Amino acid sequence: MTPRLAGVAHIVGIGETEYSRASGRSEGSLASEAILRAVADAGLDIGEVDGLTAYSRTVPLEDMASALRLPELRFTGSAHMSGASSIEALHLAALALHAGVASVVVAYCSRNGSSGPRVAERVEGRSPGRDIRATLEAPYGWTTPAQWFAMVCRRHMIEFGTTKDQLGLVATTMREHAQLNPKALMYGRTLSLAEYHAAPVVAEPFQKYDCCLETDGATAIVLTTVDRARANQRKSVSIEGISMRHAETPDDLVNRPDWFASGIAPAAREAFEMASLGTEDVSVALLYDCFTFEVIHQLEEMGFCAPGEGGRLVESGAIRLDGQIPVNPHGGLLSEAHVLGMNHLAEGVRQLRGEAGERQLDGAKVAAVTGWGGMADGGVALLGRIP
Repeated sequence: MTPRLAGVAHIVGIGETEYSRASGRSEGSLASEAILRAVADAGLDIGEVDGLTAYSRTVPLEDMASALRLPELRFTGSAHMSGASSIEALHLAALALHAGVASVVVAYCSRNGSSGPRVAERVEGRSPGRDIRATLEAPYGWTTPAQWFAMVCRRHMIEFGTTKDQLGLVATTMREHAQLNPKALMYGRTLSLAEYHAAPVVAEPFQKYDCCLETDGATAIVLTTVDRARANQRKSVSIEGISMRHAETPDDLVNRPDWFASGIAPAAREAFEMASLGTEDVSVALLYDCFTFEVIHQLEEMGFCAPGEGGRLVESGAIRLDGQIPVNPHGGLLSEAHVLGMNHLAEGVRQLRGEAGERQLDGAKVAAVTGWGGMADGGVALLGRIP
């Protein structure tokens, strides 16, 4: 049974590096900068950190512990759910705080995702099902996530009438949001629907702007206990609900009975139940937008609309900043940066603390953040503003 973690952990600091195409720095250097920025934002000293959590394929925990010289380190935990690892790292941190084995935990992700290993190398070289994919899928052209999830998107188009214009509206909306975010890699670079349609095909129906960015950079989040957060006297954000769930076939898409079923739906149900909240309470959604279709898909999986209605919800303008459910005010993975969704958590905190500048949503109280890993594993965190 999932421990009830509602309100037991508070986020007190966030830190980010510049997001770029070529950092010219090691991932360890980027991670150190983000962590030190986050700890400073929390009003703490680096020596007070006694816990670290991170994606298993980012800078190793032991390396960061050594580089930062953490004398009180008592807890480390690796997250293994690929794109859902940002939420998993947050979950591990909350569990450690709940259990009393740590009092200040930093969750981080650092990657040279543009100048270092690219998507095909990361997925094919390390995923558990790589032998199956190498012998049964790669010979027929399935070698990257874009090709796998293009098939899921096409199935959705056939069954529900989802259109290319609806995918394009996701891309152009994320780009529009990024124009209000000077940190976004796509800041100052607008995108029209005509430009979207004219872009090269990657894996039909996905074109260039249907696919997330590959970027260099790092993001870190500092969490602590309720008592310590109150004594800190800084703006903090509480974790009201959080859950991680695997898809029915975690490492196999072709044999999945329902291609649309992911870990997001059960994780969302558990997180909303834990928080005693509903979709109507959500002020802003930070959805893991690895592809434009995944915004449409996850709106359905999260319960913001019925299955098959995600495209029409996007078409209604609901995901814009002035819409029913604003999605990714920072620009998301499509237009800000791809830091495994850790930047989504940072944006959720900014929105709830009222620090998002021109893109700030009035009266934001609850942020729903998703993580989407591998073959549709899912994580959902509900963050709440503390008065």
